[in-house]
Amino acid sequence: MTEIQSRNTKEISGVVRHIVSPEVWKGDLAELRKAEKELTRAHDRLAEKRRHSGWVKINKNYTFAGPGGTATLADLFNDRAQLIVYHHMLKPADPSPCEGCCMVADQIPHLSHLHARDTSLVFVSKAPIIEIEAFQKRMGWAIPWYETKDSFNADFDVTTGFGLNVFYRDGEDVYRTYFTTGRGLETLGTVWTFLDLTPLGRQENWEEAPEGTRQTQPYHWWRRHNEYD
Repeated sequence: MTEIQSRNTKEISGVVRHIVSPEVWKGDLAELRKAEKELTRAHDRLAEKRRHSGWVKINKNYTFAGPGGTATLADLFNDRAQLIVYHHMLKPADPSPCEGCCMVADQIPHLSHLHARDTSLVFVSKAPIIEIEAFQKRMGWAIPWYETKDSFNADFDVTTGFGLNVFYRDGEDVYRTYFTTGRGLETLGTVWTFLDLTPLGRQENWEEAPEGTRQTQPYHWWRRHNEYD
């Protein structure tokens, strides 16, 4: 049987699918594995560039409100060398906190794994700390979370949206080493990684997908985890 003969199309749940022999399936998988290995190596090269990129020394003092009272940027490190700060879009008296930021919070790993590599992770928001703590309790999160008290967000390229900044502390000196926003934050999300492994993908209309795949606008299907139908 030729390869062409071993490939048939069939509509399954309204989506046109290619049904192949086990031999062809294994061949296709081998080709995918090659591409995945290339992507992995590309990620490794990108991470290497991050490790060797320049730093900016922070010469301004910043204050935050946390569960234990007022804190400085150095305090957020919690005696560790590295600090990852996620800027969550929770605002004062926010009736509808950002679904995307909440999905990020749902996917944060157990922080002990980061702590083992001398790294702290915290969230910051413009909302008052009393509202932050109430929202954390409602959502079941235990991530260290602080209220920004000054120009911290704007000074680090986060104004109306969300973002992630990385810092390094050497004694009393603090340096900014990295920043990303937009789809750069997808690397934090296992939800998107899992969906990318499935035949339907993320089911968003920017994706190339098999004919008949039902898709929606990006972001519109996102909900806080306790608000899905």
